[in-house]
Amino acid sequence: MQYLHDPITQFLFLVAFVAGAHWLLPKHRAFRFAIDVAFFVTLTAILLSNGVAPYSETLTSSDLWHRLFYGLAKTIWWLGGAMMIVSSVRLFLIFERRPLEARFVQDLIAGIIYVGAALSVVAYVFSVPVGTLIATSGVFAIVLGLALQSTLSDVFSGIALNLGRSYEVGNWIILESGVQGRVIETNWRATHLSNATNDLVVIPNSALAKSQLVNLNSPDETHGIAMSIKLAPTRTPATMTRLLETVTLGSNHMMRIPDPLISIVNLTKEVIEFELAFRIRDISETTAAKNEIYDLVYRHALAAGIPLASNAISSAALKPEALTGSEEGSENPLRLIAMLPLFYALTEKERETLFISATRQTYAKGTEIIPQAEHSQALTLVESGVVHVVRQENGRDVELNRLSPGDFFGERGVLIGAEEPGRIVALTAVVACEIGRDQLCEVLRERPILADAIAATLADRLEQEKRLRGDGITPPQHARTLANRIRQLFQLSYASSA
Repeated sequence: MQYLHDPITQFLFLVAFVAGAHWLLPKHRAFRFAIDVAFFVTLTAILLSNGVAPYSETLTSSDLWHRLFYGLAKTIWWLGGAMMIVSSVRLFLIFERRPLEARFVQDLIAGIIYVGAALSVVAYVFSVPVGTLIATSGVFAIVLGLALQSTLSDVFSGIALNLGRSYEVGNWIILESGVQGRVIETNWRATHLSNATNDLVVIPNSALAKSQLVNLNSPDETHGIAMSIKLAPTRTPATMTRLLETVTLGSNHMMRIPDPLISIVNLTKEVIEFELAFRIRDISETTAAKNEIYDLVYRHALAAGIPLASNAISSAALKPEALTGSEEGSENPLRLIAMLPLFYALTEKERETLFISATRQTYAKGTEIIPQAEHSQALTLVESGVVHVVRQENGRDVELNRLSPGDFFGERGVLIGAEEPGRIVALTAVVACEIGRDQLCEVLRERPILADAIAATLADRLEQEKRLRGDGITPPQHARTLANRIRQLFQLSYASSA
């Protein structure tokens, strides 16, 4: 068994063991890293036990084969140690769940470690002075640098960008050239963006370093939006400013802190132009927030009898009764009923019948219109103002929704006999039209298809409330199920809705 004490034999057994372990054990980074550490530690013990220090140029053996073996083993020791350190860096980033964010940095660290290991091999295995080697390779480095000038510019620009941390993977950036997108990867040569159309945009790091960029995710995830709103000058600017303040109260996407800003930027006899500036929680909500604001401006302006601006405003639009707001009268509820998608299926005569049967109610700011858990006895259409639905849960208030002109509430009580999920409170002064159960039943029997529209709206609200409450156990209420329930309660014919 004397041969087992030979370092060459020990080394061959070690290599065979490591190769077998890599082949048999699962292909997992943690297992491979543990095997690499065990190999490095065992190889260190073999070398030191035979009087060979891997970090020394001295070799004690006079035998040629052992001298060659020790040189090879020392080379493997340095390279294996470098690989182990690099693996530990990459493994740490995986455990931290940040492999993409730090890919460029880990490549840079790995490069430095491997260069250091290579220089150590040159110094301690081949006994070549590293300082002399670096000095004599200066001319070659200059030639290589000139040949790779563009590539090196990208590399060093990438290093500067990563050290400066102007952006990270996942941030949405806009360049001064107009190119924009979400950062998905940064490597040695370029930064990869995914734009709004889901196309890949590759920007060289040198070009990115010279460009002025805007990071839409810094200093935090919130994003500011500025919108231009143009209205016809049929009211005083102060009145229209209050109208836009009501619009901001009706938004479900807009942040309340900081307060939205409304400023007048232009005033002529044809138009009053406002700038509405506000913040949203994330840039991904930009389109939805803008669409919501435009929709709310249209509905609130219609409810207040204020026309949107046009290039030419007729003299009729500027007549005294328009300026005093007298046309803001009895036709507005009918116009709101006509524009409500819920009543698209009704004829004009049926809308008039519904309007005549409706009861108009006025509520002061802060009034509780319907308490939480109460069964509403009427379908209520918001004519003007904003109401919000607030649910008390575990001693705190959770806002479920905000409703503006053209929206309705109370449908679950009058249609399916369900309780209100929260109290309905007037956020501003509110004018509402109440349609009783009997009047609604008469319309539903004439137009059973209306049950489908109401059920679809109710299903959306129930799903939204479930998301806000974080309730993942309650099964979703499908629109078809709710429509069938409405038909059963009102004894509606299925055939007539076809």
